[in-house]
Amino acid sequence: MTTMNISLPDTLKSFIDERVKSRGYGSHSEYLRDLVRKDAIEADKEKMRGLIMDGLNSPVGRPWSETKAELLKRAKNSPE
Repeated sequence: MTTMNISLPDTLKSFIDERVKSRGYGSHSEYLRDLVRKDAIEADKEKMRGLIMDGLNSPVGRPWSETKAELLKRAKNSPE
């Protein structure tokens, strides 16, 4: 595990102290790791939402039945 030092104003240090106590974290590091982990999950969700929107906004493809028929035709015509 890597160590990282950060500088915080006293007000944020006090806030973190209170959150660690009130939420049952074992240490400041545990609290901050949890925050970063949750932020990473949110970033993944945002990326997924973007990909979904890209898909919804893309031109409509062929219906599955046409694609399936073409794949079956190729499979029948291919040498074994």
